[in-house]
Amino acid sequence: MKREIVIFGHPALRKRATGVDCVDAARKRLADDMLETMYEANGLGLAAQQVDETHSLCVVDVPAELDVLLPDGPRLNPAVVMPLIMFNPEIVARAGSEALTDEGCLSFPKMYAPVLRAGVVTVRFLNFRGQVQTCEVRGLMARAVQHEIDHLAGVLFVDHVAAADREALDAQLKEMERLGRGKTG
Repeated sequence: MKREIVIFGHPALRKRATGVDCVDAARKRLADDMLETMYEANGLGLAAQQVDETHSLCVVDVPAELDVLLPDGPRLNPAVVMPLIMFNPEIVARAGSEALTDEGCLSFPKMYAPVLRAGVVTVRFLNFRGQVQTCEVRGLMARAVQHEIDHLAGVLFVDHVAAADREALDAQLKEMERLGRGKTG
């Protein structure tokens, strides 16, 4: 079932996630709903807070053609099965050089800003079967994982934007925040 994606200003986006004690049918259904919602919105990732839920759950799906450094190059994460459904995810290691790249978010429609992120992260989580899993991801997938895990802590991508870049977004953010506050469920 497709869910509504809340936009900046909605209080759910600043709430810290509540840990998931088990992966039951209701939480699996939420994960499926989130995937449907993300695909419908043409996103690469979605956290529970973005659909006004507080479970520690996020989903990521980076298409194979985007999981490369160069066009027609080899996949960066060939062993990672998509979609990546993560309950209680935590980054346990960061590596690689950091990259400053424009980032967007489904909760910030049509807004992009440069964010510095690690090039490689190791993440541990409960998978869809409720089993502990650890995987190392790189490139765009590492960026998406970091972005979604930030959401679970109530941290938004604009919180990482340099002051000068953030200033340029201020008017747009204020209007979005006004609209988002009006949609509190």
